[in-house]
Amino acid sequence: MVDATDPVALAQALVRCPSVTPAEGGALDLLQSVLNDLGFTCHRLPFSEDGTPDVDNLYARLGDSVPNLCFAGHTDVVPTGTTAAWRFDPFAAKIIDGRLYGRGATDMKGAIAAFVGAIARSLSTRGAPAGSISLLITGDEEGPAINGTRKVLDWLDAKDERLDACLVGEPTSATALGDMIKIGRRGSMSCLLTVYGVQGHTAYADLADNPVHRLITMLSTILAETLDDGTEHFQPSTIQITTIDVGNTATNVIPDKASSRFNIRFNECHTSNSLTGWLRETLDNVGSTYDLQVDTSGEAFLTPPGPLTNLIADVTERITGRRPALGTTGGTSDARFIKDHCPVTEFGLVGQTMHKIDEHATITDIETLTHIYQAVIEGYFKIAVQ
Repeated sequence: MVDATDPVALAQALVRCPSVTPAEGGALDLLQSVLNDLGFTCHRLPFSEDGTPDVDNLYARLGDSVPNLCFAGHTDVVPTGTTAAWRFDPFAAKIIDGRLYGRGATDMKGAIAAFVGAIARSLSTRGAPAGSISLLITGDEEGPAINGTRKVLDWLDAKDERLDACLVGEPTSATALGDMIKIGRRGSMSCLLTVYGVQGHTAYADLADNPVHRLITMLSTILAETLDDGTEHFQPSTIQITTIDVGNTATNVIPDKASSRFNIRFNECHTSNSLTGWLRETLDNVGSTYDLQVDTSGEAFLTPPGPLTNLIADVTERITGRRPALGTTGGTSDARFIKDHCPVTEFGLVGQTMHKIDEHATITDIETLTHIYQAVIEGYFKIAVQ
């Protein structure tokens, strides 16, 4: 049994669940048990499709009236890496010197525990809200993100279940709790460029066609382009080459093909379609036989500051003394799916140790985040009934 009003104890219990994507690891079972005791109606939603593993998800709702304030998050975590390199067992959830150590402590079981703690405390002091509170918790955020939040949202649509606003508990704070709120994210495209040539002897280059040279020219041409200078809320778009692969073990053979992988993080000035068109036009102008594969994990999006964002900022400033900046930095999150259904804002713990050895969150931050979330919950429904 875990006391729902104690977010630190709940965070410990969640961290002890080895829920490395796509394993549920007991985390959703635990969370469902706690939410059932608080009066939530819980739905377990496992999804799968050909070629991808089963993923378990949880949607829980307290109340049946509007507005419906949703908290979205994930209990799945990235692999621990070399366990021996950790100061403690990554799933032991040790508390040492005021810090909770363990995989997922920051990203993002600590925030889930803080939100549940905030709900429990609010219910005990103020009773049920004038509306509904829901939690959308997936086990597939750190993985392919195929059988998680996207499919839960589809399930909600099929049930005519509406979300009016959503708070995602990603670790958005940069160096101190409350220093940043995320109101959008850059888009991400992973590209594979393969250039074809004619194999031959290096001493008879005129009889061959070296694809490596043209690959270098293509990449140089792409990198020479300034995609944009950034916008009010977004930093400039970037292209980063991650691999150049030839697979040639001989020093006197010109290969018949060469390939490169690169990633584009792009802002609201572009879409994946516009960038793909620009890439193909640029590559065609260089001239070569090539193949370009593009995988887009998410488009750039921005949720203009509104009532929920302003409320989080006001509450955070009152409790911590710092006014959060409105940012869009970092990687992708499930907010990229939720933004098509309702306004979405991301706010959570300090992310400096996420995905790292000895990931940890301070006990003070978990408690403070719980206070912030409670004030946001109570403030949101106060605004909604005005």
